[in-house]
Amino acid sequence: MSAVIVVGAQWGDEGKGKIVDLLSQTAHWVVRFQGGNNAGHTLVVRGEKRVLHLLPSGILHPNVRCGIGPGVVLDPEVLFAELESLRESGIDVAPDRLRISDAVPIILPMHREIDKLREQRLGDGKIGTTGKGIGPCYEDAIGRRAVVARDLTSRARLEKALARIADDATALLQSLGAPPPDMAAITERYAMIGQRVAPYLDDVGARIDEALLRGEHVLLEGAQGTLLDVRHGTYPFVTSSHTIAGGACTGLGIGPTRIDRVVGVVKAYATRVGSGPFPTELNEEIGQRLRDIGREYGATTGRPRRCGWLDLVALKHAVRLNGLTGIFLNKIDVMSGIDRIALCTGYRVDGEILRDFPGHSTDLAAVEPIYEWMDGWQEDIREVRRFDDLPIATQLYVQRIEEMLGIGIDLISVGPDREESIVLRETWPEQLARH
Repeated sequence: MSAVIVVGAQWGDEGKGKIVDLLSQTAHWVVRFQGGNNAGHTLVVRGEKRVLHLLPSGILHPNVRCGIGPGVVLDPEVLFAELESLRESGIDVAPDRLRISDAVPIILPMHREIDKLREQRLGDGKIGTTGKGIGPCYEDAIGRRAVVARDLTSRARLEKALARIADDATALLQSLGAPPPDMAAITERYAMIGQRVAPYLDDVGARIDEALLRGEHVLLEGAQGTLLDVRHGTYPFVTSSHTIAGGACTGLGIGPTRIDRVVGVVKAYATRVGSGPFPTELNEEIGQRLRDIGREYGATTGRPRRCGWLDLVALKHAVRLNGLTGIFLNKIDVMSGIDRIALCTGYRVDGEILRDFPGHSTDLAAVEPIYEWMDGWQEDIREVRRFDDLPIATQLYVQRIEEMLGIGIDLISVGPDREESIVLRETWPEQLARH
């Protein structure tokens, strides 16, 4: 068997979509284990760009089966829109290629409304959610009142599930100054949705376990990034699920002994969307340069991403939390043309030097980054396919990251297209055959 977890090692937007798409060429299954449609995974294949918000990034490969685990929260409207978009592009996703957990919580209209109203009420203290209803849906799941996918397949079961959630949703919406939800309309709408989604429903964890016992390759795809984990991130400026590798087992339904490798996706610089502390943020010209050249605008919301130098303190934290076995380094081509490049190797607080990541966002907001400066490079590296052909300054930058983190870099991405990659170490044996 071969199960590989792919997680973001920063604040999300690291380019996981490209990496999963690349590894999917030799995978049998690709499965999402957490999050919802509050993240966009951008893939570029032979110059054509596609953004997926809910479907696993392996869906573009016709021989790959995909799954959505119970740790995801599912908006059926988004699911059907993505499936229709793929069909219009000539990619037909039949139920035998896409299996969805029948235990996945369903995002309802009131979840989206509550999400947006709460953000408005927070004003300057807002978290920076996408307003997609992700957090409120997870709240209902934890509160044991969520509507789950299997509830949609029976009118009686759906009515019972909606009755379970109606009182709480009504009280919450009224407290936010909004009218109560139209439960009759929601019942009719989601009864029809249930007919469409029913053929896709399955026990996804059981199917994946069977695949692993057959010796198949399985990719477990996360959304967002380590520093947005609901327990281990920069709380409260986090997402609503477990984005770290440990969330893959609980969010899918397989045991930790099934996992072979955990790879973290890292950008050659740092970005963050929304509110929260960001020690290495660059507000001057260089930050805007990274934003423009790297096209750092949210795939889901279009919001400009905050940009900064690579933070090795935060990355060490991610290595520990996830038990990373390797790193995929993305967007190093964006750094071309910068004369001097900084790496954050520590923090200073009140004269004290910290080498460990603070456990609370308030503490992180108080730190001053300690930088190590390195020479940049001017060359365009997008055509490079061997590490030794990179400029010496680029090689030294990569090697310094490895040295500081104590972990190897398995792949370097030198452009957005799936072929614009330098593979240094195999994730599984067949991968190198294509490079």
